[in-house]
Formats: sequence, C-alpha cells, structure tokens
Amino acid sequence: MTMQRTTRGRRVRWDDMTREKMIAGVERRFLYGQKAMLAQIWIKKGTVVPRHVHAAEQLSYIVEGTLRLRLGEDLGEVHDLHAGEVLVIPSNVPHDAVALEDVYDLDVFSPPREDWIKGEDAYLRGR
Repeated sequence: MTMQRTTRGRRVRWDDMTREKMIAGVERRFLYGQKAMLAQIWIKKGTVVPRHVHAAEQLSYIVEGTLRLRLGEDLGEVHDLHAGEVLVIPSNVPHDAVALEDVYDLDVFSPPREDWIKGEDAYLRGR
C-alpha cells in the first residue's frame, strides 16, 4: 500500500496578520501547522513574561535586542540572549523572561501550543 502525500502548502504574509496585544509590553502573532508553530513576539524593555511551562519544545531566536531567559524549577539557569542567538528550551521546563532591551524574537514550538490556539494562555493575558 502506498501512502499519498499532500503537496498543498499554505502561504502566509506576516504583514496581513494583526498583532495581538497581550500583557502590557508584549505583542505577538503566530501561525501553526500540524506539528509546529511559529511566532513573532515583541517585548518592550523592562517587561517580564511570567513563569510558565508547556509541553512544547521551544526554540527562541532573538532578532533584535537582549532577552534574559531563566529556566528550571528555581529559575536558576540564566541565559542573556542577544540578537543572532538561539536558545532551545526542552518541553516541560519552567521558564520566564525579562526584556533587557526592546526585543523582537521568533519562537518555534513543537508541537503547536494548544493554550495559545485556544486563547487559554492566562500568563500572557494578565489572568
């Protein structure tokens, strides 16, 4: 038996998508497929993204600015990421972030974040 493979791609233009305003100082837009999610995230200097954890593996690529990411149960593993650097965060690892400068980053999640898709990401909505 041969499996048929679909060749239908989905082309998206970022500028046609609206930025979603989250907690003060954070905006994002994202898209996702069956197995991965890509997000553009803007974080204003001084903004703290609260501690959270998710089942998805996360790759954070800093395009502009400097972002401090703290990982682990005690948030004791600290990474100051600068433009051009990437951090791989394993699944189910608690983490938070602080923008040391205005930040523009691209995050990849696999699998896609269901909490984002369903609007259940309370930590980013101030709930």
